[in-house]
Amino acid sequence: MKVGVADKLDDVVEEKKGKRPGLTSSGPGGGDPRGPRGNGGGGGGPDGGDDRRKNFDDATRPNSAKTRMLTYFLLMVVVMTFGGMIAAYLVLASNGSIEWRPFKLPIQVWVSTAIIILSSVAYVVAERALVAEEHLKAKKWLLIATALGACFISSQLVLWIELISWGVYAAGNPYAGFFYILTALHAIHVLGGITAMSSIVLRAWYPPKSEFEIERRKTIGQVVGWYWHMMGALWIVIVGLLGFWR
Repeated sequence: MKVGVADKLDDVVEEKKGKRPGLTSSGPGGGDPRGPRGNGGGGGGPDGGDDRRKNFDDATRPNSAKTRMLTYFLLMVVVMTFGGMIAAYLVLASNGSIEWRPFKLPIQVWVSTAIIILSSVAYVVAERALVAEEHLKAKKWLLIATALGACFISSQLVLWIELISWGVYAAGNPYAGFFYILTALHAIHVLGGITAMSSIVLRAWYPPKSEFEIERRKTIGQVVGWYWHMMGALWIVIVGLLGFWR
């Protein structure tokens, strides 16, 4: 009799458990509606895990379009800044003022021009290696492009020191003033490009761990390339103005 009573008490306890609010039986055995993985959504099959994985991938996927739009905006700001300076230069150069005293460009200007062109060429090789996912080659050419950028800044410093040794100062000579302003403004923007390239070098120092990291490297390499090539083009425009429109 005691055994029978114990069996009935067990049945009552199990029945009360089955009637808890918020829990429903999913089959004859009254299994857990969350499924074996406790995912929620009935049965806990592989679809729940795939959904979570997809959401995670979407959250970590690099936003290439946004990065490109920000770069377009930055390039527009740079073009407007230099455009205003160049327009002012052209106005003063056309006035024929007595204070406007051009001077022969030092040889260091042409050295700087060669350096920045070589740096752009090196960056093109590096960018193509990034697209081809040749990461070791990309890292090597990125280092070369960055080093050439640093050489360009050093060349500019030598250029300014040489002009000072000639007795060329901004005061009293608008042409010399524009020379210093344009070259210094350009050097500041080149420093920004060197910083950006250095960040790419750090990213490319180790092999990528995922396809999304590869995609992000390609996007950043592309937009930094736009900026760097623009710096090269702007320098050629500045040298053309200072050397041939005086």
